[in-house]
Amino acid sequence: MPSSTLSFALFAFLFSAAAFPASPYAGQQEREIKSLSVQEIGDYLAGKGMGLAKAAELNGYPGPAHALELADQLALTVEQRKQTEALFKDMQAKAIAAGERYIGEERMLNRLFTMKTISVTTLQAALARVAAQQSQVRLTHLEAHLTQVAILTPEQIAQYNELRGYLNPGGQATHQHVGH
Repeated sequence: MPSSTLSFALFAFLFSAAAFPASPYAGQQEREIKSLSVQEIGDYLAGKGMGLAKAAELNGYPGPAHALELADQLALTVEQRKQTEALFKDMQAKAIAAGERYIGEERMLNRLFTMKTISVTTLQAALARVAAQQSQVRLTHLEAHLTQVAILTPEQIAQYNELRGYLNPGGQATHQHVGH
């Protein structure tokens, strides 16, 4: 084969590969629930936070899991530790239950597409159920942050924010809550 023909064939191959890159979703079609990875399903079933409470966490509302991790540095009292442990256990149980319901709704949505029985009407209803369950998971985590604030002192909240690295540009811990 002449070198010009080989060069053209190589160029055509490289151009076609670059012009039609594989979808970032390639391989995900094998998932049981297409919209959720195995890791995400595991996290929901374990009641993990997955960043769902960032609105609280990054605005100075500590979470119970991290408050327990930092219990010694925060000098939690025996009573604060008991309250935080109970809050965490309650939050986790509720998050697991809500996560199971959420995964079930995602599974049903996936099934509607798999069975080719979906319409705009069934899609809207399925998405409303998915959103409601996902909202419950998030609500569970955010409510725990609200409750945790009432357990800690303002000084402990400031220490928590510092230990977690939440300093504003002036080097001060993020704002504190009034009405503690």
